[in-house]
Amino acid sequence: MPVIRLPDGSERVFDHPVTVAQVAASIGPGLAKAALAGTVNGTLVDTSYTIENDATLSIVTEKDDEGLDMIRHSTAHLLAYAVKELFPSAQVTIGPVIEDGFYYDFSYERPFTPEDLEAIEKKMTELARLDEVVTREEWVRDDAVQFFKDQGEHYKAEIIASIPSNENISLYREGKFIDLCRGPHVPNTGKLKHFKLMKVAGAYWRGNSNNEMLQRIYGTAWTKKEDLAAYLHRLEEAEKRDHRKLGKQLDLFHMQDEAPGLVFWHPKGWALWQQVEQYMRKVYVDGGYQEIRCPQILDRKLWEKSGHWENYKENMFTTESEKRDYALKPMNCPGHIEVFKSDLRSYRDLPMRYGEFGACHRNESSGALHGIMRVRGFTQDDGHIFCTEDQVQEEVTKFNQVAMQVYADFGFNEINVKLALRPEARLGTDETWDKAEDSLRAALKACGVQWTELPGEGAFYGPK
Repeated sequence: MPVIRLPDGSERVFDHPVTVAQVAASIGPGLAKAALAGTVNGTLVDTSYTIENDATLSIVTEKDDEGLDMIRHSTAHLLAYAVKELFPSAQVTIGPVIEDGFYYDFSYERPFTPEDLEAIEKKMTELARLDEVVTREEWVRDDAVQFFKDQGEHYKAEIIASIPSNENISLYREGKFIDLCRGPHVPNTGKLKHFKLMKVAGAYWRGNSNNEMLQRIYGTAWTKKEDLAAYLHRLEEAEKRDHRKLGKQLDLFHMQDEAPGLVFWHPKGWALWQQVEQYMRKVYVDGGYQEIRCPQILDRKLWEKSGHWENYKENMFTTESEKRDYALKPMNCPGHIEVFKSDLRSYRDLPMRYGEFGACHRNESSGALHGIMRVRGFTQDDGHIFCTEDQVQEEVTKFNQVAMQVYADFGFNEINVKLALRPEARLGTDETWDKAEDSLRAALKACGVQWTELPGEGAFYGPK
């Protein structure tokens, strides 16, 4: 006789195992109709999930964040269902939820066209209106691998084959379509009403440029028609203000295929650049920073010493001269350290603050490039502070005050600060890390800044 504890503190007792859907129905027909999933003892599950023992339960509806994510995830599967109906030879791969929507990657013999997207979206609407039940099935891994191989779904079979053989596999079936997924999903396709396909882009299988280029269809989905309309309106307004379009209209800069991810600055754009640089140069001086300039190309040995050659080489542009390997710098840190090391320093010299408008280059994938927001060549306004441990908190406090003022001067008053703490692989003692992290927290607190903490190293700033 499982006892189900609800969020309001009430309890319901059943004389037999009961599904999430049955509990929702026992509360009321309105909740039963609205239920998308349930959270049982903190775990998100399908409405078909059976509760056999005492448990805490909350019913998830479209009003919950989890409900919106489920609708988007289920709509991604609906997209794959529609593609397979219209293009049976297409192979499905993965389809996760992303911010404001979802995508699904496909392998197909030709590129999808705008007309294809219209047809796919229309088919999705037809399938949703069938209100087909979405069911979860547990499969033995090897049986699932063979099933998808027999279906010609070699990518899906490869994904499943990478799962340990002793783990059962969950598949979800809706109508004639079945797909691998951990779930949960909405109970039926009729819950999926407000969606739109946005665009097609290229994406390498497993993110590896040596693999096949797949076709990624992006879409958005919402719980209400009004929310979908508002989102599309925001996109229209953002399109009018797209910096790439404005850059051309205002004769500020342009980009071209012969220099992917690199910017051609026009006279008007470079004049704006110089205004910003001169402003930041004054910030340097007022903050006690000494401006330096380091080489753009450095010998491989230095990058090996810094760890970049081993861990970051794929993102670096390399070259060779007189039988020596070099790399364009992707960041300024090693150069600043070399300047500090170039002479004998006394503790009386500290703190020493270096600043540089450093020209950096990173070999970003072509699919990640986006105007001047994501580039391969950029100037990184970079500072490094050399100080004693006792000076850390004071220096970080001063830096945060300067950073917040710069954001405010450019009109950004709501700032997200993410404080990345020690990772598992690290140098230094726990005592040193404790002191460093406590100093960072105290500095942020002294500046009146709110922050969230993440694993990793350093602090990251960015306007909302």
